[in-house]
Amino acid sequence: MPYVNIQVTRESPTPGATSVTPEEKAKLIAGVSQLLLDVLNKPLDATFVVIEEVELENWGWGGLPVAEHRKRRAAGR
Repeated sequence: MPYVNIQVTRESPTPGATSVTPEEKAKLIAGVSQLLLDVLNKPLDATFVVIEEVELENWGWGGLPVAEHRKRRAAGR
C-alpha cells in the first residue's frame, strides 16, 4: 500500500491563482498513482497520495528562504 506525500510551496503557475488549483492537484494524484501502477504494479485503489502546501516563507533552498534564493539566482549570484 504505497503512501506518497507531495509538498509544494503555496503558489501556482496559473495566472490569478494563489495556490495549486484543484485541477493541478487531481493531475498530480492521477500521475503519481499511475506511475506506481506502471513501475511497481501497485493498484490504483491501494495508493494514497497527500498533497501539502507550504507557505513560501516556510520553504528554504540553498541555505536561504526560497524567495531570496530565487532573487539571487535571477540576478546571477
